[in-house]
Amino acid sequence: MSVPGIVQSRLDGEQVAAQVALGGEDGLYVTRTRTLIYRADGLLSDESVEEYPHEAERIEISEGRRKSSISLDYGIDGEEKFKIPSNRLYEALHPVLAGVLNAADVTGPDETVKQTYQFSELTLVITSERVVKHVGAAVWDEDYEEFYFDDVTALDVEEGNVSSQIIIESEGRPQRIKTPSDQTREVRERIERALLDYHGMSSYDEFAREHADPEKQAETEKAAADDGDDAAESEADPLAGGGVDPIDANPPELDDDGAIIEDDASVTTADRPDEDVTAAEASEAAARAAEASAGTEAGAGAETSADAEPSAGVEAGAGAEQPDGPADADAGGETDAADQPTGATLAETDEAADTADASAAATVTDGEPADATAESAESSGFADSGFEPASSELERDTTEEQLAALTEAVERQNELLAEQQRTLQQLIEELSRGR
Repeated sequence: MSVPGIVQSRLDGEQVAAQVALGGEDGLYVTRTRTLIYRADGLLSDESVEEYPHEAERIEISEGRRKSSISLDYGIDGEEKFKIPSNRLYEALHPVLAGVLNAADVTGPDETVKQTYQFSELTLVITSERVVKHVGAAVWDEDYEEFYFDDVTALDVEEGNVSSQIIIESEGRPQRIKTPSDQTREVRERIERALLDYHGMSSYDEFAREHADPEKQAETEKAAADDGDDAAESEADPLAGGGVDPIDANPPELDDDGAIIEDDASVTTADRPDEDVTAAEASEAAARAAEASAGTEAGAGAETSADAEPSAGVEAGAGAEQPDGPADADAGGETDAADQPTGATLAETDEAADTADASAAATVTDGEPADATAESAESSGFADSGFEPASSELERDTTEEQLAALTEAVERQNELLAEQQRTLQQLIEELSRGR
């Protein structure tokens, strides 16, 4: 971002320490002693530069949805205010506040402001040498607290659901800074980085060891040594780690020669799950085969009895044991004769069912004739209605002409709307910059 010529003419030999874009060509430029606001040419105003000295007693901000304002209170000299876009408020507030702190001798000439935070009523400033904490409605005034990194010995966090607390132990006393929980981690890391840079250390563990209490450090080392002794004892004990398996409670049996007796009954189910599963499957398969064989024999017997002559059935009944005489033989013959028509009836029923299934499948497969009949019925119904399709050549010509005229009108209207939109957008941008 280049510095405009009108701004350079107002610097009076000072260097621009920070600059923030405010939208378009507008910008904010901060030097050691003042803040300059540059406004570019626009429909409502000409190119201009406004100056705001840093010798202010306090800074106040007012946030809005689109525009916010920063006010500098100069005591008896009054108050001055400038507006900036709300999405650039905190980006612009940081260099302005750093300049005011430097002008008020709160920060030294070689001290750099690292980060600035504002949480409702709390303003927190992290510099290269300290943490500055102020509580109040204003961003800055003389009522503030500061914690120098020379006096800091520890840094910790107490987490909460809505808000958390950063604990800075300074001169042996804990100092608490309340922050929103969603930003606590960022604030803590910013303070830690500044703290480590100040002491020239690479990690917080190194800093903690350097500033630890000797008594607490001795207790920690003693506890670590005790833990190491316990670990060594557990490694020396072969049974502590469970590396030795317990002796089997059921040893195998030996024969007269001292060889192990292979006894399948002694093997548990857990030792050979695959064999048990295979045996169970084999048993189930054998049972199914037996049932299938029995069913086949039963069917063959039924067919034989159905095909046999009545006299053979009577002879078979006569050849059987008949302790009660000829009366029982006649009863057996009647029973066989009654069973034969039943078998024939079942065969006919199965054949009829198969025939019905085949005809149903043929009906589903050969469904095209039914569709063809429906289509012919529809076409014949339309033909009988007396309606005929009308020719659309004349209507097509008229429609094309109307569409061409409408398209031309819409394009012209879009051009006018786009031109108006550009004009309105430019006015909105200039109004949002505070003009």
